[in-house]
Amino acid sequence: MSTDSSSSPLSAASRPEPADAGQPIRTAVMGYGLSGSVFHAPLIAANSRYSLDVIATSDAGRQTAALGRYPGVKTVADGEAVLALAADLDLVVLGTPPATHYPLAKAALEAGLDVVVDKPFAVTSGQGQELIELAARLGRVLTVFQNRRWDGDYLTVKELLAEGSLGKVTRFESRFERWSPEVSKAWKAEATAADGGGVLFDLGTHLLDQALVLFGPGEVVHAELLARRPGERVDDDCFLAVRHESGVLSHLWMNMLCAQQGPRYRVLGSEGAFTKHGVDPQEPYIVAGGGPLDEEYGVEAPEWAGKLGRDGHLDRLSTERGAYPEFYRILADKISDGGASSPLPVPVDPAGPVDVLKLIEQARALA
Repeated sequence: MSTDSSSSPLSAASRPEPADAGQPIRTAVMGYGLSGSVFHAPLIAANSRYSLDVIATSDAGRQTAALGRYPGVKTVADGEAVLALAADLDLVVLGTPPATHYPLAKAALEAGLDVVVDKPFAVTSGQGQELIELAARLGRVLTVFQNRRWDGDYLTVKELLAEGSLGKVTRFESRFERWSPEVSKAWKAEATAADGGGVLFDLGTHLLDQALVLFGPGEVVHAELLARRPGERVDDDCFLAVRHESGVLSHLWMNMLCAQQGPRYRVLGSEGAFTKHGVDPQEPYIVAGGGPLDEEYGVEAPEWAGKLGRDGHLDRLSTERGAYPEFYRILADKISDGGASSPLPVPVDPAGPVDVLKLIEQARALA
């Protein structure tokens, strides 16, 4: 598998044709850890517009688990084996460690495939921009799985802002805090910042993406990047302050050693505020054995409803239903309508995740 940035793109004649609108989008998932097994494979398998054809993992136990859940799937050991099957595929989804995103996405695009890259898009903004330019040159669809744009609590905040319920927003506080005193994955234990390791690349990618979508461009004006857990090589306790051109100040926390979590969101405005605790239920629902087509999927328990208003005048606001399947619905529309030549949008324009990577680079320069 070539990852040389100077390698020549395939000729138009040698590339697979865009997916036929009447046929399922033939899909391979690279990686079957949390990302592949809990997010990508279930969402793809639940959507009849896709066929889940290939899962790549070098772990024998994960191969067995994949075959048990998706009996018709073909399991292979690595990305190179997936790319050898490119003529029989339309789409590759990368749920692999961050350092592999750039070389694997580049190779898949050059093999004539459309590509979904899990977050972080790449480990540098330059790599991300290069992939965008390569996809445009080859006429392929490229998008990034920023799935938390479809968290129910985020959709609730987005709707409040659209309605103007808070007046002029001045401060946006957002947290992903967890109690995880041990580094659970082998690659995370070894990864440096150059490999995409650390909580800033992990949970921080989501927080920054949401803030930019809600409030527009900004710059990091303060950054605290700390390593608290024994053996942590990068960062597991971070705080960023982002000043948006719109005037909003975002305060973003991400912490893997937090025994008592703060509110998931606190949004302050000239007419009121919104405070919300708890975490979107879609991931734990799938982990517990549920599926994206279940009636209960994405529905948050009423006791986690947020509070809207002012102290002494608070109303409970039920949470919008979470909607991760929307990512693959939008992507299917795009691919089936002609792919890169279609005027329909991709679910996530990769330019946004490149802006996120630029903010991460700013934070590392400040810390």
